[in-house]
Amino acid sequence: MDLTRALRFDTLIMPPRVAFVGAGGKTSAMFQCARGLPGPVLVTATTHLGVSQIQWADQHFYEDQIDALAADSFSGVILITGPLDGTTNRISGVSAAKLECLLALAEARQIPLLIEADGSRQLPLKAPAEHEPPIPEFVDTVVVVAGLSGLGQPLTPKFVHRPEIFATLSGLQPGDSITPAALIRVLTHPAGGLKNVPAGARRVALLNQADTPTLQAQAAAIAPRLWPEYQSIIIASLQSQSSFATSTPEIYAVYEPTAAVILAAGEARRFGSPKQLLDWHGQPFIWHVAQQALRAGLNPVVVVCGEQINQIQQALTGLPIKLIHNPDWQQGQGTSVRAGVQALASVYPVPIRCPIRLVNGIPLFGGIIFLLADQPQISELLLRKLVAEHTQTLNPITALLVDGQRANPVLFDQVTFADLLALSGEAGGRQLFSKYPVNWLPWHDDLLLLDVDTPEDYRRFLELTA
Repeated sequence: MDLTRALRFDTLIMPPRVAFVGAGGKTSAMFQCARGLPGPVLVTATTHLGVSQIQWADQHFYEDQIDALAADSFSGVILITGPLDGTTNRISGVSAAKLECLLALAEARQIPLLIEADGSRQLPLKAPAEHEPPIPEFVDTVVVVAGLSGLGQPLTPKFVHRPEIFATLSGLQPGDSITPAALIRVLTHPAGGLKNVPAGARRVALLNQADTPTLQAQAAAIAPRLWPEYQSIIIASLQSQSSFATSTPEIYAVYEPTAAVILAAGEARRFGSPKQLLDWHGQPFIWHVAQQALRAGLNPVVVVCGEQINQIQQALTGLPIKLIHNPDWQQGQGTSVRAGVQALASVYPVPIRCPIRLVNGIPLFGGIIFLLADQPQISELLLRKLVAEHTQTLNPITALLVDGQRANPVLFDQVTFADLLALSGEAGGRQLFSKYPVNWLPWHDDLLLLDVDTPEDYRRFLELTA
């Protein structure tokens, strides 16, 4: 996937206003994002740019040409800067007044505006000074960039811009080796990565320079620890200036919160009693399913119940889950899917300026895993693998394939949420398999194909899982 897809800008409902801050690849990220958006795209900076970076744009204008630019037709990626500083061979950033003019132009033309709003002297890491970063208040998305090549390096001016401030925020001493934990502290500090982010803006952490398997593994460990301060964490290896025009960026993973919805509203007519409450290893089926979802890091875990809500509530006492009642449970599994998705709307606050498509106020979950209450044999490993597969592809549907047969659970990406809310009938999410491409995940566990529909099935299940 490209950076535009990773940022979810393929589901825009309005042209984004994006600020790139931090260190370790801001300019590369800004231009690569611009290339992935439908043009024209306005690109600018409030800090210095190198003269060589002008060639990354299709057209370049100085800020005193904005009025003339507004009267012209233009296309592609348009870079607007301040004047050339002849002594340093660098291009100055635009003034605050001219930035407002650019915003007015972007609004009038209904086109994206991307801003590099921080300086880092081309070092992998930085901490902001008192006057930094100058993020405009109108920005709806802030991408905080960190260069992973700084991990393991000494905390010195060679690797970190403003190392003394970085030391204060991270708890390290000058010269100490920079650890993942230290980077997490800086990125999540109100005076660090979160500094000057406008209220209501969407926050994205871009862990760049993941150029080796070791750095990719470190980034994967860092990513979940940046929630909820960041709604999305992208692990990438973006091109350097020299290779930007000819290379394809590597986006290794996009980490977003993944929720779980456990469908537990069925009445089990064929079985004769609630399957959700059947005993397995001393606990009800539903308890095991909820436990595995929690252990896999899914959050929140929503359990959709029908007439057995009181018994299920008792079975799940003490577990940090959200229990809801589906009054329409008798009308089919589709209504429980719909109820589960609706229940997520009250869990996390939604950025009020979010430029990407949201559904009925549902927060920025990357996806939802739907689990069946009569499948206690699912494993934490399986759920983590589903999430990991989704982080690497953002495919609309990620489903299991066991011995050539479709199996549960299934992960649905946020692009499917509107359709999930429109479901009805018995089929549930299967109705969407013909609408969206499915990423099939092979899994070698025949136990996932076991259905407990009758007492005989239950006896066989107990024998096979003893």
